Order: sequence, then C-alpha cells, then structure tokens
Amino acid sequence: MAEEQRRYRIGEFAKLVGLSTYTLRYYEDQGLVKSQRDENDVRYYTDEDIRWVGFILHLKGTGMRLNDLKRYVRLRAAGDATIPERRAMLQKTKDDAEADIAELQMHLQVLGRKIDWYDGKVEHTIADSESFQEYLQRFNDK
Repeated sequence: MAEEQRRYRIGEFAKLVGLSTYTLRYYEDQGLVKSQRDENDVRYYTDEDIRWVGFILHLKGTGMRLNDLKRYVRLRAAGDATIPERRAMLQKTKDDAEADIAELQMHLQVLGRKIDWYDGKVEHTIADSESFQEYLQRFNDK
C-alpha cells in the first residue's frame, strides 16, 4: 500500500511554492495546476504538486509563454506518446533563453564599457576630446 501524501491547504501551499493564493487560483483557472478536493470539498495540494509548480516556475522563468505552458501541460497529461513534442518545446525554450542571455551579455558589455569610459573621463586617463564611439573603436580594432 502506497504511503499517503501530505496534504497542504492553499495558504500553506502558496507559501511553500512562493506564490500568492491569487496566483495559484489563476494557474488553476489556466489549467497549469490541478488541486484536489477532500471529502469536505476543501482544495488541497500534495508534495507532487510542489515539484510540479517548481517545474512550471522554471519554465516560466526561462521565458516560456502562458500559451506554451498550457500546451505543455496538455501534452504531459496525454502521456508518454507526447514526449518528442514536449522535448522539442523544451529545446526551443532553452535555445530562446540562451539567445536572450547572449543578447543581455552583449548589452552588459556595452554598459561596462560606458562605465569604464566615464571612469576614464573622471580620472583623466581618457582625453576630454575622445568620444564614447572612439573609445569603443579601440575594442573593435583588436
């Protein structure tokens, strides 16, 4: 006989997963999370739900859109025959996130160079006449 899972009411569950009860209800309305009901029709969640919400939050954190999250949940519910499609969705999300990271790193590099340029201006290690564009050209010539 399987060990019975712990049951969490919505307030306790919300704290455990770091979401508001409002957000949990919204996720339920959108079909991302499915609570269960006890004999008194009180909503509850289990440890398995904690892991599932954690994964949903990882997907959301990588930029997966709500419609794609909903599609992923539907595919998961359909069973193992959908693994190739789910894998493809995850690969696309990963590729998109890596592209976003690369773009952000490029923007951060420009910001860092601008800060260095300001420091050089304040410390007089960069000529007053040198523009930021000229300063950047030094790095492009390397």
